[in-house]
This record gives sequence, C-alpha cells and structure tokens, in this order.
Amino acid sequence: MWNEMFGMFVESFWETLVMVGISGLAGACIGLPLGVLLYLSARQGVLQNLALNRALGVVVNAVRSTPFIILLVAVIPFTRLVVGTSIGTAAAIVPLTISAAPFIARLVETALREVDRGLVEAAQAMGASTRQIVFKVLLPESLPGIIAGLTITFVSLVGYSAMAGAIGGGGLGDLGIRYGYQRFLPQVMLAVVLILIVFVQLVQSFGDWIVRRLSHR
Repeated sequence: MWNEMFGMFVESFWETLVMVGISGLAGACIGLPLGVLLYLSARQGVLQNLALNRALGVVVNAVRSTPFIILLVAVIPFTRLVVGTSIGTAAAIVPLTISAAPFIARLVETALREVDRGLVEAAQAMGASTRQIVFKVLLPESLPGIIAGLTITFVSLVGYSAMAGAIGGGGLGDLGIRYGYQRFLPQVMLAVVLILIVFVQLVQSFGDWIVRRLSHR
C-alpha cells in the first residue's frame, strides 16, 4: 500500500510542479508586457494614455479581485475551448495563468515605479526610443523587484494549484482531498501539507537568492 501511495505522491507532486511552472511562465509572458504598458501609459508616463491605462486597470483589478475558486468555475467554457476538457492538470493551467497574469502585471508596474525617474528623463534627453528606455533602463534597473514579484506569484500559484485539486485539477491538492479528506486518511493530508510547505520554502529561498545576486551586481 505504501509503495502505491509513494507513487501517487510522486505523480501528484509532478502534476503540481507542471501546473505551477507552466502557468507561472505563461502568466509572466502576459503579465510582464502588460505591467510595462500600465507603467508607460500612466500619467506622466513615456507613452501617457490615460484612457488606455484606466481600461487596462479595470480589467486587471477585476480579475485580481475575483476569488480563485470562482474564477476556476467561471472560465470552464474557455478552458474547454483551449484544452478540450475542464478537469485534469492541463485544464487547471488555464485559470492559473489567467489568475497569475494580472497579479504579475501589478507587481511589475510597482517595480518599474521604483526606478529613479531621473534615469528615464536622462535617457529621453539623449534621444532614446521607448524600446531603448524599456530594455536598457527600466527593466535592468527594476529586475530585482520583478524577480521578487515573480517569486511571490509562484508561491501563490502553489496554493492556487492545491485549490484546483478540489475540482479535479490534479496535483497534491487533489490527492489531499481524495485520500486525506474523503477517505479519512489524515496522515495523507498531513504529508501533502508538509510537502507543500517545503516546496514553498524552496521556491521562496531560490527567488530570494536570485534577488540578492542581482542586487549586488
């Protein structure tokens, strides 16, 4: 029995790793440019456009304020359209990505605001294009803050992935619900919790290490 349980733990951990990794990377691919656009289009931004900024802000805030368990259910039709099913690991990646993208966008926007405005003005005075300002000034200067934000996002996604298990999303959350709760095996639930705690600690420590390295360049 324990050999079988060990196999299920390994499989479930792998599913959690896949969900968190893919949704985090996909969310970053969407959230990073979105955060840059929010910063550039803000008042006194390089590409000031208040109408666009407010429209993007409304969408970002709407998704961020939606509880994840509700978002899981709300995007089921879209999830089926994208992956062909509403259950399983692949299906869970869709709402996880949708949840991560606006979260990352706000964290990126916040990190960019911490960049000394004098650097941006100096680059503009030297005739730098918007692309050059973004890739040679804003992103390099704000990189430690962006990495710290991504670390927070990945940690949050670990919790969200466990929640996705409640509706058949797979991973450690699903294992904890099916065996720890429904089959009254508290030791399984405890093991799931401990694994998630260790996983979160590793993700946070790795993110902090990268931030320290970048901050001491």
